[in-house]
Amino acid sequence: MKTIRTLLTASIALALAACQTTPPQNTDLVAARSTLSQARSNPGVARSGAVELERALQAMSAAETAWATDRNVDETRHLAYIARQRAEIALAVGRQADADLRVQQAGVERERVQLDARSREADVATENARVAQADANTAKASAVAAQGAAQTSRNEAELSREQADAARLLAIQQSDRAAGLERDLQDLKGRNTERGMVVTLGDVLFDTGRSTLQPGAQRSVEQLVQVLIRHPERRVLIEGFTDSVGSEEMNLQLSRRRAETFQQQLTNGGIATDRIEVRAWGEANPVADNGTAAGRQQNRRVEVLFSDAAGRIAVR
Repeated sequence: MKTIRTLLTASIALALAACQTTPPQNTDLVAARSTLSQARSNPGVARSGAVELERALQAMSAAETAWATDRNVDETRHLAYIARQRAEIALAVGRQADADLRVQQAGVERERVQLDARSREADVATENARVAQADANTAKASAVAAQGAAQTSRNEAELSREQADAARLLAIQQSDRAAGLERDLQDLKGRNTERGMVVTLGDVLFDTGRSTLQPGAQRSVEQLVQVLIRHPERRVLIEGFTDSVGSEEMNLQLSRRRAETFQQQLTNGGIATDRIEVRAWGEANPVADNGTAAGRQQNRRVEVLFSDAAGRIAVR
């Protein structure tokens, strides 16, 4: 009787151990799930990329099945790659939909924005061609499965080349956009600094000691609004400065009010608030000698700093 109880206890322990075994993870599936999750959570994809998203989900399901059924590493990698690429297409379609929406809402510089939208359509077409090529490579890999690891190495090399080509294309596009921003800011005497493109607006835009914009300042506001509409990927930091006349606290508050006034004018022009930051410096960071009237006038200013193409703003 004791022997039977011992065997029963051992069997239960083995069964519990088997239940606690965690199935191995597949890095290709993990990467594909991550990209697919981004696509599913993107509002633009939900509005306009449902077809591509469904194709990505189907490819992902096939990859999961290949892994769960017989742990076929090669087949799982190819199917996961297709799922990722189709999810990227869905994201591109979503971005295109967002661009179309901005075209409808902006109402200004419509032709230029539509040109950007057509460029994105070309990007989507290019990505579709890549996925079609990937599909062909997958079919070929299935036909020559006996080659095993050698075929996998060739596919990985091809993917690396595609990623390198995409990176080069993105770098060219970003360079062209940066050059366009510099051209658009010429009338405002924008200058390229270590922190990025900066437009300096003197205190002639404001009444002395006040934060209300003078009527003549509206032209500068309108020009900045147009630039931001043409470059939706950019954000701005509005920094306010004063001379050293008066108390430090008073100057800090005045510089903040002036920067916030300019921020409100950009918002009134249709620029989203999450694209604008404000920072007050008061009498700090002078650009000229506060001991002269000319120097004090240069120090009383508002600077508009543009972000990089990824929306990052350099810290002073």
